[in-house]
Amino acid sequence: MIKRQYTFVLLLLLLFPAAVKSTQEEGPSFTLEECISIAISENPLIQSSFHQYQASLARIKQAKAFNQPSLDYDSDLQPKFFDFRGSGESYFGLSQSFEFPGKRSIRGKIASKESHELLQEIDLLKLDIVFQVKRAFYGLLLAQEKMKYARQNLELAQDFQNKARLKFEAGDVAKVEYLRARVEALKADNAVKSSENDVRLAKAQLNFLLARKKYSPLEIQGQLSRDLIELDIDVFFQRALSFRPEIKRTKFSLEKEGLRKKQGTLSYLPDFDVGVSRHRIDGEGTFWDVTVSLPIPLFFWQPKKGEIAEAQANISSLQKELEHLKNAISLEVEEAYTNALTAGNQIKLFEDEILAQAEEVYEMFLFSYQEGEIGGIELIEARKTLIEARLSYADALYNYDIALADLEKSIGQDFKGAEQ
Repeated sequence: MIKRQYTFVLLLLLLFPAAVKSTQEEGPSFTLEECISIAISENPLIQSSFHQYQASLARIKQAKAFNQPSLDYDSDLQPKFFDFRGSGESYFGLSQSFEFPGKRSIRGKIASKESHELLQEIDLLKLDIVFQVKRAFYGLLLAQEKMKYARQNLELAQDFQNKARLKFEAGDVAKVEYLRARVEALKADNAVKSSENDVRLAKAQLNFLLARKKYSPLEIQGQLSRDLIELDIDVFFQRALSFRPEIKRTKFSLEKEGLRKKQGTLSYLPDFDVGVSRHRIDGEGTFWDVTVSLPIPLFFWQPKKGEIAEAQANISSLQKELEHLKNAISLEVEEAYTNALTAGNQIKLFEDEILAQAEEVYEMFLFSYQEGEIGGIELIEARKTLIEARLSYADALYNYDIALADLEKSIGQDFKGAEQ
């Protein structure tokens, strides 16, 4: 049985080598969601930022750590140098430094805010990568769509060339008519080759974002959007101000500087040391000593006043930065919203009027040419108008998808998240 299977496979390889080769050269097929998932998981910048975030979490524990206790030993009244046994008095005990209540906690909160800032940096990086992937994905769809129209144009040009040749052979048209048809077919063939190269480059760009080799075989599943969605700019404004990572990051920075200002105020309050020791006096016995010490903050105002002033200046600066961010983000949302509306209106215009009219005009001119009522120049112009309309329609679909992607980036989340 196994021998038969091997024989069958060998026959396939011998009889259909081209089919086997083409199957091997077919690359994996990805949806847009799969491309985004791969790009985020494989991007080295995101991986690096995530490790930095993990390090920031470790710094929270470091900031909240207690001071290490001290083990103390004191040997007094030694009759000889290093004569511990003959000492007349000795102390052996344990001491611990304690910060004023609240200082350790506020250090941990500051480190936590820094960790949240890094997390927003990661989200901002993800937003940018998602947009780049969408742009490359839609760019590949557009290149494939234009390649399809280029091939359709080649078929029409070749059909026109055949008709012109028959008319020339029948003596109905001059040779220049046939030569013009051949030139148009050659130009259409060159356009196909150019479009195939555009597809190749678009795949290389998407492969790069997916951390794959540039010219690895790749196929995608999807099409440029033809269904228009309802857009509410007021909702987008609200979402952007709530979900944009830059705004979240700045708010965490404001909270962090507020904590630093409070930390500077708490620095006025003294720390203290507590010690317990076993006290031995030769000939008198053993006793217990308890020691509490507090520093005298005679010059506390010198460094701490500067720290508080610095934190307050940072707060004022961040408040202005937040105000600027809100204005800039609102402008981004409005620009992306306007671009999406414009592209949507163009799609409607092409679907309702331009495409149908261009196809109708071409069919009319083709019939008139076959009947000998018009020359080849008029038919060539009608064909160019039809192909240009189809290409412009593809551009409008691409522009709409890009505008939606830009709008999602401007609000800090996709539309599915915005609906929740």
